[in-house]
Amino acid sequence: MNNSWTPKVSESFALVNIGSLVTNDPTLGDGLLGLIPDAAVVIDEGRIAWVGRSSDAPDASGAIDLEGRAVLPGFVDSHAHLVFAGDRADEFAARMSGEPYAAGGIRRTVAATRSATDEQLAANLHRLAAELRRSGVTTFETKSGYGLTTQDESRALRIASDVTGETTYLGAHVVPAEFEGRPDDYVSLVAGAMLDSCAPHAKWIDVFCDRGAFDVDQARTVLLAGIAAGLTPRLHANQLQHGGGVQLAVELDAASADHCTYLDDADIEALAGSTTVATLLPGAEFSTRSPYPDARRLLDAGATIALATDCNPGSSYTTSMALMVALAVRDMRMTPDEAVWSATQGGAKALRRNDIGRIFVGARADVISLNAPSHVHLAYRPGVDLIDRVWQSPPTPKVAA
Repeated sequence: MNNSWTPKVSESFALVNIGSLVTNDPTLGDGLLGLIPDAAVVIDEGRIAWVGRSSDAPDASGAIDLEGRAVLPGFVDSHAHLVFAGDRADEFAARMSGEPYAAGGIRRTVAATRSATDEQLAANLHRLAAELRRSGVTTFETKSGYGLTTQDESRALRIASDVTGETTYLGAHVVPAEFEGRPDDYVSLVAGAMLDSCAPHAKWIDVFCDRGAFDVDQARTVLLAGIAAGLTPRLHANQLQHGGGVQLAVELDAASADHCTYLDDADIEALAGSTTVATLLPGAEFSTRSPYPDARRLLDAGATIALATDCNPGSSYTTSMALMVALAVRDMRMTPDEAVWSATQGGAKALRRNDIGRIFVGARADVISLNAPSHVHLAYRPGVDLIDRVWQSPPTPKVAA
């Protein structure tokens, strides 16, 4: 059974008899994950107050005996598209019958989203946010991008900001039908009046820089306008073919370059020498039968990787970070430790957050336990719901309008 906890201001308790604790802090435990066996964690007023071996734990009221279960930081999903209406199951069925994936289906979701009421969009968003929470996600990002008018993009971000502080303006998702043949006019709108309306509700700005969407020059125009408006860039890059998206992300010090399916040596070298995180989205490859990114090459070069769901109605309709971990291990040549790190601390780095994705004194008390003795079971038992409980600090305050 999935449970959750919202701390009271005065609440203090301990998680004890933890079989294996993933801290993501090598100074606290062993290896990349900073593993501590037979561990305990003390939580006070929504923050981590103590971490270590059970035998050294201070006295704390309200101890919860986890009976040897593994404990991890909450998953951090740094790439999702959750404000939408409609269904595209028929496209998935067609792809599974051999039709190639193309980004053009986005326009179907745009039409459905424009026709939906605020209440319908909010209800679907809350449904998906609840799914994420049940799957162990304690922090998630979500984008606009299915409105593509000034009014619809702004309302998507306003609705999203009620459930997460990690909101991304993606007016440059695709060129909408009414601007067919006039992409530069649409870019001017996205970088002008639409940005002015959306920036108060957003923290990030994103562009789909790829075949069928926007080229490097158009993406640079939008991202520079967003930076001038106080937003931080991230970028859909190199999903459908090799192009200049990754290099642009590094040039502009984007927080992340997302997808990274088609990379050459220069792209990998650029990512490895930058603070831009390579956010890999294996759910998209799973759903489109596309080649998986080569995470091993990125890791061996020294690049930082995040894993995220890319939850959206067209190419990755899943809220399961555990599935992302399993796919990364099986199909992207990551070790279980690397995949779990990328789904927690990697996601935090992609959101440029230092208060989540790790378990250390002072961190937010965003913690999950598994019905398993080790984090390895997330990949070892794919498709099994292993989330036991989710503890989560009060949500990050929403972006002020």
